[in-house]
Amino acid sequence: MASRPTRTQASRRDSCSLLQMKGPPPTSTAQPSVTHHDMADSAQESTMDRILQEISAVGCRLEGMDSAMVSLTAETKSIHMEIASFQTRVLGLEQQVSTMEAHTASFQDRDQELLFLRSKLTDLEDRSQRDNVCFLGFPENIEGEELHGFLRDTLPGLTGITFEPPLSSKELIDWAPGDPGHGCPPASTDFSLPSSPCTGPHIYTESAYTRSLPAGWPHNPNIARLLQGNQ
Repeated sequence: MASRPTRTQASRRDSCSLLQMKGPPPTSTAQPSVTHHDMADSAQESTMDRILQEISAVGCRLEGMDSAMVSLTAETKSIHMEIASFQTRVLGLEQQVSTMEAHTASFQDRDQELLFLRSKLTDLEDRSQRDNVCFLGFPENIEGEELHGFLRDTLPGLTGITFEPPLSSKELIDWAPGDPGHGCPPASTDFSLPSSPCTGPHIYTESAYTRSLPAGWPHNPNIARLLQGNQ
């Protein structure tokens, strides 16, 4: 006859049955909090990596800006040198212009002086020729002996003066200014008339008389015309 279990054994069996009915013990509830912390750390690391990348990009940009600043500084120095060179050249040109203006003013003063002297010379020439006898209209190819003979025969009757000794063929003729006397240098007569108005005969051909007039002066054939050479 089987023995009846003791009260202690029965209690143990009840405990095992209760454990089997309940199953394995539940897992710890602390595991989800550890996973959230890891995710936060991962997000922080990603943010730090992104910030480092941006800082690196900014550094590269700053290096490029430094290089551009160095190049810009060199170009600025070159521009300053060119401006200084232009300023030097402009100052030189201004000095040259000032010098040219001074020369121009001097030339203008001299031109006025020359015009004044020309007017004085013209006046003196006019005054000096008031007592001269001008013979106009001689042929261009007139020879010396023909002219000498004409003067010997004409001057005494024209002036009312008897020349002693009579005028000879050795007399030299004073050709008009600008006319070399057919290749010969101008010469003065070797005789002098004793009184005005016959102080110096001048022999003019028509072309020589025209050339003797200043530029722009009207041709006046009646100036001091006392005798025509073809008469």
